[in-house]
Amino acid sequence: MTTIDFSPLFRSVIGFDRLAGALESAYRSESGGYPPYNVEIEDENKYRITMAVAGFSEGDLDLEVKENILTVTGHRPDDEKERRYLYRGIANRSFERKFQLADYVRVVDARLVNGLLHIALVREVPEAMKPRKIEVRGADGGHFIEAEKKVQRAA
Repeated sequence: MTTIDFSPLFRSVIGFDRLAGALESAYRSESGGYPPYNVEIEDENKYRITMAVAGFSEGDLDLEVKENILTVTGHRPDDEKERRYLYRGIANRSFERKFQLADYVRVVDARLVNGLLHIALVREVPEAMKPRKIEVRGADGGHFIEAEKKVQRAA
């Protein structure tokens, strides 16, 4: 098995400790082809996962988000004893598909339409995490504590 050394990357980025683990697990995991799916970018903060789940009803599908992992599971009742096939080309099996979600990405909707499961996701960055402008003052700006008091009085 090939391992990837991320140490050069981590010299210049802070707080991406989980990135190496996520990339390693994605590299190791066998994606499989069932059920097929698309991941679309609708705009900068909106995404959609579309899965082809023909033959599944709403009651057969479960979605769960735990620790930034979206798990989509499809349960099929086993009725093989009742049917005999000459040819079987339609997959009729249970599945589990996992998606690693970034921080602040949440599932906002899931709809089953014409055999396609559409899962809407939105990245909602808290105001405290959004970029903000920091004023740079000159040497004659006074002490930091005095300047802070002036800002508080002005507000």
